[in-house]
Amino acid sequence: MTLRKRMAALLEKGDLSLKDLSRELGVREKELLDHLEHVARSAKGKNSLEITPAMCLKCGFVFRKRERLASPSRCPKCRSERIAPPRFRLREE
Repeated sequence: MTLRKRMAALLEKGDLSLKDLSRELGVREKELLDHLEHVARSAKGKNSLEITPAMCLKCGFVFRKRERLASPSRCPKCRSERIAPPRFRLREE
């Protein structure tokens, strides 16, 4: 099974962060970003990539309008670097 198919299978089972995917698949997080974008594009039709946005652990700011899939480096509101990463899941439509 290819890396992208294994990634899609994991994302269908439950919501995972890039760190979780990296640990399960044995691939660096930066490498997974490109694959995740491809999985999101190819999933349109039967599935959709659902994203739970990143959130600041200090002030509670939620990164709702963020386009990039990677975790932000700091909060624009309080400048804290304690950020809960976004989580991803494939859902059937």
